Amino acid sequence: MSKLILFLLLLLLGMGLVSSKFFVAPKPITAPIEIKQEVVTPPVLSTPQVSKTRLFTHLENLQGDRSTNQNRQVARNYITTSLKNLGWSPNLQSFVDGINIVAERSGKIPNAGTIIVAAHYDTVPGSPGADDNATGVATLLEIARIFNNLSTPQTLKLVFFDSEEIGLRGSLAFTANIANLANLNGVVVMDMIGFGCYTPNCQKYPPGLPAIVQRDRGDFLAVVGDAEHLQLLKAFTSTKLPVITLPIPLKGLFTPDVLRSDHAPFWYQGIGAVLVTDTANLRSPHYHQLSDTVANIDRSFFTGAAQVVVNAIHRLLVS
Repeated sequence: MSKLILFLLLLLLGMGLVSSKFFVAPKPITAPIEIKQEVVTPPVLSTPQVSKTRLFTHLENLQGDRSTNQNRQVARNYITTSLKNLGWSPNLQSFVDGINIVAERSGKIPNAGTIIVAAHYDTVPGSPGADDNATGVATLLEIARIFNNLSTPQTLKLVFFDSEEIGLRGSLAFTANIANLANLNGVVVMDMIGFGCYTPNCQKYPPGLPAIVQRDRGDFLAVVGDAEHLQLLKAFTSTKLPVITLPIPLKGLFTPDVLRSDHAPFWYQGIGAVLVTDTANLRSPHYHQLSDTVANIDRSFFTGAAQVVVNAIHRLLVS
């Protein structure tokens, strides 16, 4: 039987139907073969660190009613001066109800895309607005410091929105200008990221959210995104401060409570955007109150939240 099989193989080989490479005689082994395995260590992505001192210096300087034109001008002066001192060139985009502040740092790869990070700087009348939303503005200024000299493939654009408290007018005006949306890969909006609560049932939830994400204590940072752009939500991870990511279907059609900040106008334009928040009045008794002061900011929570945002922005810019 074995002679017959050998004969058939030789016949097929001669006809070119079987490759001769399968019949190359093995080389004699004269010595043991030493196999060396090269260990390749992946590059470590060094994460920039926020400065707690700088964050709270910004909070102290921004704290105060920022609802009038005059008070918002004071805030604008502080923001633009801070940006210039950090090496940025801010420009002002005026609209009917206010002025947005925009600053940009180009990426090292042309046409790689742009990531916007944003926060509103106005307040409701009578509130010092430490959490709402000096925490977002302070973190945005800290991002300006950290990323100014950090080379990344994508472009970073910082936007300080005006008139959020009177109907998202700053972000609506910004998104109405198509030039502002060119080559845009995602938007991160911060609105209140400085308050935690730790007693049972201190955390509330709007109707329509899945029960699986609900915790009775407000010890977490919430990141709300539209379900069509999950890559933005996946950028937000943490080993210290708990982070809950919420993918919202149908752009919040059945959960209107998630449309209350400056990410919503980007959703309307079909652009991926996330809201980073401590959940505002669903947790904080100081929401839109005179008591929204720096003294009532949870220092550890706020610093951790700012670091979570910086980490996520870093991942997005280098992806």
